[in-house]
Amino acid sequence: MNEILTLRKHLHQNPELSGFEFQTAKTIAAFLKQYSPDELLENLGNGTGIIAVYHPDKEVKQTIMFRCELDALPIQEINEFDHRSDVDEVSHKCGHDGHMSIMCSLAKKLSEKRMKHTKVVLLFQPAEENGEGAVAIYNDSRFKELNPDQVFALHNLPGYDHHDIVVKNHTFTCAVNSIIVKLQGRTAHAGEPENGENPALAIAEIINQFNPKIQPDPTKEKFTVLTPIYITMGTEDYGISAGYGEIHYTFRRAANAEMKELEIELEEIAVKAAAKYKLQPEISWTQRFSANENDPSAVDFVRKAANDLKFNLIEREVPFQWGEDFGIFTEHFKGAMFGLGSGKETPNLHNPDYDWPDEITETGAQIFYKISEIIDAQ
Repeated sequence: MNEILTLRKHLHQNPELSGFEFQTAKTIAAFLKQYSPDELLENLGNGTGIIAVYHPDKEVKQTIMFRCELDALPIQEINEFDHRSDVDEVSHKCGHDGHMSIMCSLAKKLSEKRMKHTKVVLLFQPAEENGEGAVAIYNDSRFKELNPDQVFALHNLPGYDHHDIVVKNHTFTCAVNSIIVKLQGRTAHAGEPENGENPALAIAEIINQFNPKIQPDPTKEKFTVLTPIYITMGTEDYGISAGYGEIHYTFRRAANAEMKELEIELEEIAVKAAAKYKLQPEISWTQRFSANENDPSAVDFVRKAANDLKFNLIEREVPFQWGEDFGIFTEHFKGAMFGLGSGKETPNLHNPDYDWPDEITETGAQIFYKISEIIDAQ
């Protein structure tokens, strides 16, 4: 594993933000070329996606895909180890450097022993963190030609013991969307606010009417988290009543169908509040993540692989509340995302002191390869 460890630390030291993973993609492509993929597709999606394809020894009966992510986060690392990020305000705080290392280890295994009847596609996907990467890959004609029968991905999970495999049928991660409400009014003298249209009361009404939509218990129907992200209005000029304001929210639910219902409700609230105070609303949406809807039969392959390898298998009862754009793939293909325990004492994802635990890299590669073998033996 020395080669993989060296790669992982290099990736950690040289992180790149979503959509700008140009050097990361070059590093991955150079590594993969050493391990003889039958096809190596580059510049996919937004221009940095990579796919390595390993054909089977015999006739193709099915195609399966495994996915990892290329991008880092706009977070300043506070660790002091030798492989800490060399880039100010950018670091791998979600473990994508480790996910890439797992996939590169899997490429090594496939180069040594291919499947008999299963084509294996390894996707190194850009821009997961902003929700744009999976959509771009899915819409790329070169990806569409591959048309996988099943798709799989994992995510490391602090709070679980190293090597734990965490599975769940149906929703694994929540659907997430974010709304931006811009309210255009009219400035006035601060001593005569009635001569203008100030957005303050409309913003307050939106907050007060959004808040009752929250249902924080994930075991109950219509589980909903609504989080205010950003609010602004007016200027620091005390003689002027504000004439413009914005409010941004992000929200999540456990199912894609329920998410659409909530989107309609929230937009109606914003439009009515704007009308009430004679404001012109402009509503937009950003960073949408579909829920990861796991197919139970695909999850069964993960279960069998974990049991065959004697990893501890944990059945999760409720979805994770974070978003993951792999949901785009599980919307269109049978598949599953599962969790890989990264240590109970490991800092949480997106914390400034998080670092990938290298002892679980081989675990991830082993379980991906075992899933391939189980499907191939059908």
